[in-house]
Amino acid sequence: MQVFKKEKYIVDEKGKKTAAILPIKKYEELMEDLHDLAVVAERRDEPTITFGKLKERLRKNGLL
Repeated sequence: MQVFKKEKYIVDEKGKKTAAILPIKKYEELMEDLHDLAVVAERRDEPTITFGKLKERLRKNGLL
């Protein structure tokens, strides 16, 4: 079995990169990052609270 440490590229007849082969770990990290960015975009207009208020809430709920 061949193990890739780095990404590999598929090129067309002109040598232009057309696709990439990534190690599964790297692919999963990229998908997680993409999901995180989507969540941030969805929540962009939600009201924010200060770090102090967050800590207060966590303490009140027994999470801190």
